[in-house]
Amino acid sequence: MTAKKRQTRDPVRTGKLILGAAREEFAKAGFEGARVDKIAERFGLSKGLIYHYYGSKDELFIAVLEDIYQELRQENERLILDDFEPIAGVKELISHTFNYFAEHPEFIVLVHSENIMGATHLQKSTEINNLFEPLSKKLEELLLRGAKQGVFRKNVDTKQLYISIVALGYFFLSNRHSLGVVFNMDLFADDSLSVRLRHAEDVILGFLCNRDANV
Repeated sequence: MTAKKRQTRDPVRTGKLILGAAREEFAKAGFEGARVDKIAERFGLSKGLIYHYYGSKDELFIAVLEDIYQELRQENERLILDDFEPIAGVKELISHTFNYFAEHPEFIVLVHSENIMGATHLQKSTEINNLFEPLSKKLEELLLRGAKQGVFRKNVDTKQLYISIVALGYFFLSNRHSLGVVFNMDLFADDSLSVRLRHAEDVILGFLCNRDANV
């Protein structure tokens, strides 16, 4: 029995194989440069089978985006912020988010490609909107606990804070090449990630722990 026949008889496994190959191809070439032919060749599948599963290149890209965001959500669900004191909990979230991006550069490439296109694919997704709701609730509870203890300022916008946490890691990791040239720095040095992570913690906690700004 050929590999192709075994794969087509296991639709769940075949779908995962297609998504894995598609993730690599889209991350390497971007949406415009990616070719379904190459995705098919990678696992010996036919283009027809891929289109049978996902309909079109656009639908396949939506599935890839949903898959990586779902993966990030699963990683976030492992965070038990209730186990930490407020400051330690925020540090854990910053470190967790930063390290995920550092260990999954394909996430940055795929999301960057989608932003260039105005998030037209994400707008068609039925799964994206609620993916971060569990993490938002965990973070909100952590911030409220910190405010009650007098550790954090009050009335922090949870979504704005999380966007800032993401940005401090995402921008650095997605632009290390150009930033290194502009500022004449080696942003790929062995300690570059730990230095940036400490800076991100200082920036976020510097804002949260500014008690004079309580409202």
